Amino acid sequence: MDDAKKRLREAAREARRAAHRGAGREAAAALVRHWREAARQGLVLPAAALVAGYWPVRDEIDVRGLLGVLIDDGHAVALPVVAGPERLLAFRRWRPGDALAAGAFGLSEPQPQAPAVTPQALIVPLLAFDRAGYRLGYGRGYYDRTLQALRAAGPVLAVGVAFAAQEVAELPRDGFDQRLDWIVTERGARAFGG
Repeated sequence: MDDAKKRLREAAREARRAAHRGAGREAAAALVRHWREAARQGLVLPAAALVAGYWPVRDEIDVRGLLGVLIDDGHAVALPVVAGPERLLAFRRWRPGDALAAGAFGLSEPQPQAPAVTPQALIVPLLAFDRAGYRLGYGRGYYDRTLQALRAAGPVLAVGVAFAAQEVAELPRDGFDQRLDWIVTERGARAFGG
């Protein structure tokens, strides 16, 4: 299965690059629009929920506008911090204007003195997603392990965000792969039951 996922990751990276080239900046505004539509159709965050987003790298869909909208709607926002190999992601509070530090894998993370928090919802980056609500990540399992631990402690909403072109019919899955609750793209949103 590792070889299949490796081949899928290579194809997914190319699909994402092409989608970013074709829709980059416009996709961010469309993502916000479809998030708001999904909120009217069941993508409901608890009042004042703490939402973990991410700071986009390379050709990931840009969620910074969405993070601003969530803050305007009364939600606190956090960004992930990679604490080390095989560890869970940590989350630190972030507000617009806060300086970011260089993290592992080229990520931008909140400064070490930013408060550590536990999110009630996660906006999850990905390379590919399928019709069943599973995602293909970057291969290190950070989000799957973190979601599993958070869900063991209580309800946590996981929303994948991507370009629509990142959808595939089916992804290979392992027992530890965590299902998304929703996917939001520049072309629409979809809930996954179960």
